[in-house]
Amino acid sequence: MYLVFIAMLALNMSKEVLTAFGMMKEKFEFSNAEMTLVNQQFFEGLQLKASENPDKFGPLLDKANQIKTASKVYFDYLEGLKTAMTANIDDKQDYERMDRTDYLDQLFFSGDNYSKDGNEFITQLNNYKATLKEAIPANLTNVLNALERRFSTGDSDGMVQNREGKNIPWLNYHYEGYPMVSSLASFAQLQSDVKTTEQEAFKGMLEGQLTSELSMTNYTTLLEQEKSAFYQGEDFSGSIVLGRKDATTRPNRVELSLDGRPMKEGKDFVIEDGKVKLTISAGNAGDHTISGALIFLQDGSETTVPVQSTFATITKPNAAVISADKMNVVYRGLPNPMTISIPGVADNNVQATADGLSKTSGSKYVLNPKTGREVAITATGKLPDGQMIKTTSSFRIKEIPKPEGTVRGETGTLKMPRNNLEISTIGAVLEDFDFDLNIAVSEFKVKIPGQPSILVRGDKFDAKAKAALRRASRGDLIQIFDIKAYITNNRTYNLKTVTSVIVELVN
Repeated sequence: MYLVFIAMLALNMSKEVLTAFGMMKEKFEFSNAEMTLVNQQFFEGLQLKASENPDKFGPLLDKANQIKTASKVYFDYLEGLKTAMTANIDDKQDYERMDRTDYLDQLFFSGDNYSKDGNEFITQLNNYKATLKEAIPANLTNVLNALERRFSTGDSDGMVQNREGKNIPWLNYHYEGYPMVSSLASFAQLQSDVKTTEQEAFKGMLEGQLTSELSMTNYTTLLEQEKSAFYQGEDFSGSIVLGRKDATTRPNRVELSLDGRPMKEGKDFVIEDGKVKLTISAGNAGDHTISGALIFLQDGSETTVPVQSTFATITKPNAAVISADKMNVVYRGLPNPMTISIPGVADNNVQATADGLSKTSGSKYVLNPKTGREVAITATGKLPDGQMIKTTSSFRIKEIPKPEGTVRGETGTLKMPRNNLEISTIGAVLEDFDFDLNIAVSEFKVKIPGQPSILVRGDKFDAKAKAALRRASRGDLIQIFDIKAYITNNRTYNLKTVTSVIVELVN
């Protein structure tokens, strides 16, 4: 009877341990579901960048697709094992019944060797690791090191040391003789490692490419000029500048030519305030080409920024010049400033008509596009010689682009202390948009791992959201999504859905 009593005590203890393994498995599975959504957002961010700039982000998207595909294959393989293991158990949360060891013992092992399924398990793991090692960029050393650590199968012979210092096969060490529920938890943890590695790779690829864009190799040149055409014999007025203008951006050497003729510093151009300012004549009527390169010293080596620009010299105006002051398209929902003029014709002798067009003063107009995808502007004027000019130009009508959500004025994925996030303002911005719009946020949702989503009215965390935030853990990814925004001076215009923001808690 004493032995029976001791056995019953051991049985009760084992049931508590089995339940603990089951709860651990559930926690991993919940985290995996949350991380799947976050990983999809990172992947969609790469897709967007690749659609906007295929040359820079296209190769990264190809690698991301390899990582995404390999991760799904291995994740689904592990999920298949978990499903098969519990196929004959009606209550999948009755972890106290999952104490037997025979399922994986019979599936993975055959005597002292691995079975066919045991070898397949090792092959699946190694194939996944090899695929990711090839797809993850070499500069992401932290991600590659973590990949090796998470998916190690022991030494070169597949052996590990147990507590007694004896070398045994890796698969035996981790799965032979263990209760079913502990193996289920182990597989769920491997799935979590897959999701974590996938996220670190996507995040590193995005951040790495955006950082590299700050390098001098990614600059281009622009031609600034006071007007788009010049009369024959008139001095040309313009400057070649880098995409980012500042006084410190000065080329170490300039090699330029005008229509094939080498240009000389001091005579044809001067370098000042980060600009290569041209001091040439407009020349004869026709198109002229300025070509060459700006050479910079960067990290001890020369970086060449090619220059290829053209300008036109005309003898006599024969058409109206219609241009948008800020862009080559017009936007619905905004007063688009326009300049409409005819060279050589006084502004009061120029008439312009279009649906939604109104004149403010001189050659300045405002266009408020109505329906449709295109608007035609017709300008008429009379030259000094009496000749009448009538020109019609069409402009594409575009909608205001999708705003990006912000926390404390920052977009995308950022790290922040918990107290800072509590008092931060949730906003929305239009990055690189030509108009300065006042955009306000009326509501948003907060998703904290392990807790239901919270709807917040206004642009700051309310008491309920702050309370939920205090229950979050360091390293949790807090998602700010479903951000509702509006233009303060035009609330009738429906802005597109605002992109989400992800905040990683640092404490």
